[in-house]
Amino acid sequence: MQQLADRVSVSWPQIGEALIYGSVGIAVALIVHWLIFGVLTRITRSSKSLSDGAIVSSLRSPSRWSMAALGLVLAARETPLLESAWEKIAGFVMPALIGWMALAIMRALVTSAEMHLDLDAADNLRARQRQTRLRILSRIGTFVVIFITVGLMLLSIPGVRDIGVTLMASAGLAALAVGAAAQPALKSLIAGVQMALTEPIRLGDAVIVGGEWGWIEDIRTTYVVVKVWDERRLVVPTSKFLDEIFQNWTKTTAQLLGTVYLYVDPATRLDPIRARFLELVESNQRWDGRVRHMQVTDLTRDAIEVRLLMTAKDSPTLYDLRCDIREALIQWLAAEMPEALVRSRVISVGADGQPLGAPSAEALAQMGGEG
Repeated sequence: MQQLADRVSVSWPQIGEALIYGSVGIAVALIVHWLIFGVLTRITRSSKSLSDGAIVSSLRSPSRWSMAALGLVLAARETPLLESAWEKIAGFVMPALIGWMALAIMRALVTSAEMHLDLDAADNLRARQRQTRLRILSRIGTFVVIFITVGLMLLSIPGVRDIGVTLMASAGLAALAVGAAAQPALKSLIAGVQMALTEPIRLGDAVIVGGEWGWIEDIRTTYVVVKVWDERRLVVPTSKFLDEIFQNWTKTTAQLLGTVYLYVDPATRLDPIRARFLELVESNQRWDGRVRHMQVTDLTRDAIEVRLLMTAKDSPTLYDLRCDIREALIQWLAAEMPEALVRSRVISVGADGQPLGAPSAEALAQMGGEG
């Protein structure tokens, strides 16, 4: 007990000295950080580029803690007690701070690059391509940085390091176990890299997957979010876009060719319908001026199938254009050409096999004799 009391009485001045040096070091580091970022904030406010402000904002928090750790390291050189305490936690704190800084820098660069993309352009295919590649690669980079950071932090714990050494002794079994456990994660990671390189889909692409039509809203390393036209979200595994067939309407360009089908009576005159269709498309602001065409694509006993072709700058605009033309033509046919509407013809046959209402054979002979 006496030895413990002596140890405590001796350590109190050292503890006080360590606290003073540590507090001063952290305070000076935070003041320096405040001054540096105060200058950077003023510079970004006068800058015309919005990306400068985004980079400074992303680096503010991790750099503050890194500066505090630097001040603590410099203060630890002046007192042995603080130095010994820092050595015990440095292996855990430093990887965390370095990983945080790496993530902040990577996200700042990604945000800056995305700000220079013109996603509101009429043909934004190249911009969406770059945005998709940036998002996927940044998520893969985030996974790698976090994985390495956690690994370095765990290696600083003696018990975990000993477990790792023990597992290395049975490397064969360990490799099989780790490989089996990490197979889904590695498959998703490889699928994400393949998605970024081959680009079967991009953010904003119009796709049909699983019988649903929608837009690619988000691409993760393990799944893709598809926004359906009625505001629902489909969560689709990434591997589905690599292993299965799906439709991508905007793979090469955002411009699309759409169709509207009309079914009219076989006796209908088609020239007035063609003239009205061309007039409606030309007067609609959603038409991009490329294609407007009308074709008869099928003929059945009861109806003529008429296909109307039109183009628009992107899939949402094309969908609205098709709805406009379909509605306008139906209303026009009902008002101006009601005889064009499809109808079913029923012929009643009498006991003599002749259609009811038709003249008999005797009547026809008599009419011929009179002629």
